[in-house]
Amino acid sequence: MGLHSYFGGATIQTLKMAAVPASASYSRFVFSPISRNLVALDSFPRHSPSPPFPLLARALSMAAAVQTTPPSSEDIGTATGSVGKPQWKAAIDFKWIRDNREAVAENIRKRKSKASLELVLELYEKMLAVQKEVERLRGERNAVANMMKGKLEPSERQKFIEKVLNHSASGKNLKEALASFEEDLVKLSDELQQEAQSIPNMTHPDVPIGGEDSSAVRKKVGSPREFSFSVKDHLQLGKELDLFDFDAAAEVSGSKFYYLKNEAVLLEMALVNWTLSQVMQKGFTPLITPEIVRSSIVEKCGFQPRGDNTQVYSIEGSDQCLIGTAEIPVGGVHMDSILAETVLPLKYAAFSHCFRTEAGAAGLATRGLYRVHQFSKVEMFVLCRPDESDTYHEELITIEEDLFSSLGLHYKTLDMASEDLGAPAYRKFDVEAWMPGLGRYGEISSASNCTDYQSRRLGIRYRGNLAPTKFVHTLNATACAVPRMMICLLENNQQEDGSVIIPEPLRPFMGGMEVLLAKHHTG
Repeated sequence: MGLHSYFGGATIQTLKMAAVPASASYSRFVFSPISRNLVALDSFPRHSPSPPFPLLARALSMAAAVQTTPPSSEDIGTATGSVGKPQWKAAIDFKWIRDNREAVAENIRKRKSKASLELVLELYEKMLAVQKEVERLRGERNAVANMMKGKLEPSERQKFIEKVLNHSASGKNLKEALASFEEDLVKLSDELQQEAQSIPNMTHPDVPIGGEDSSAVRKKVGSPREFSFSVKDHLQLGKELDLFDFDAAAEVSGSKFYYLKNEAVLLEMALVNWTLSQVMQKGFTPLITPEIVRSSIVEKCGFQPRGDNTQVYSIEGSDQCLIGTAEIPVGGVHMDSILAETVLPLKYAAFSHCFRTEAGAAGLATRGLYRVHQFSKVEMFVLCRPDESDTYHEELITIEEDLFSSLGLHYKTLDMASEDLGAPAYRKFDVEAWMPGLGRYGEISSASNCTDYQSRRLGIRYRGNLAPTKFVHTLNATACAVPRMMICLLENNQQEDGSVIIPEPLRPFMGGMEVLLAKHHTG
């Protein structure tokens, strides 16, 4: 059955969904029957004021203790065989989907999902019928085996064998019939998983219904700066201050790549180091992650590694991809683990480079640094108990807002509408900051509560005392996406003489530098 999550007193039933083949775009609500790692960090303080580096090492590398959790009778992951075998599999609770079909169907409509619930349920009923026949034939096979162990006269033994083994209308003997049904069961199970991968996470009841324009403003901070001179965009400022080189990067790598130069290099490092220093004070453990991961990890986190509109760069001839966000490798840190409840919450701040194809991206907002193929980012990631995820979602958005307020940005925070939610997100808050050069707000951050969507697929559970294991909830939030932060800082802090004022919090991380000057001023 699905786990219950509690949000503001409302009980939300989430779905158990399964892993799907690498060729599929999404899979839903993963449960892994095998736990490769048992992380029991009882000495890890619940709310650590500073990053516990020695304990982190234990969390990442502690010797594994293998436990096997047998799937229930409702789990389709119990089917075995090699026919159409997906790259990775997990259990799906289709019984809950069937019993709550109206709620699931309504959720699909709210999100404008292309999922076919009717087909999923049709395949589920077919699978149950085949599974029932497999169990019946296995019972007969076992009865034959037990009878053959007994003492029978040769003539009686032969009569018994003929009676049992030649019972089917098709004339197939028991062994052939069972093998045929088992093969059908494997095929149905795999087809069912592939169809089910399009079903999205359930949706928080307070999420606005509709497209992006229906998103609700939660908070607005500051107001657009009024300029007494003609405003320059970050591209013009970058040219005059000699901060970027898009032309050389286009020759070397292609469009939407860039070189950072001079003070822009220092500004990126300052943004990253300042952000890490701030979130570490909130108990986040810093990480630098791998930037190449297996395609299956991308899928388990809810991203599409293949297809025409994918944002993921795949490495040809391998099962690996470049990451689009550190959320993916951080999600894999505790994959197939059972965590001690006492270590929760686990809070990470991960620095990485991110790579995105930006397929289909077009328009004015793609100019310069706004939409690029490679960029640096600090991503926050939280694993917590189900009853705490709503609280940590609020904590994450508050941290983001405090960071942006400290830099003097004018921004608004949005509760994103249902059609704008990615498949893993139960609820998502976006922060959009004012960008004078664009003359509009641009997204600089988001914070998502994915409930147990990712943990079921990644197999991340926790245990308290002797209680049964439960799936953790996962949350992610952007602390600093460097290029868009640069756009905001350059455009909002520009002066009439072409210089740019560096926000005070960043100055200690730039050697005390207070202003960026046009190169002809320093000549």
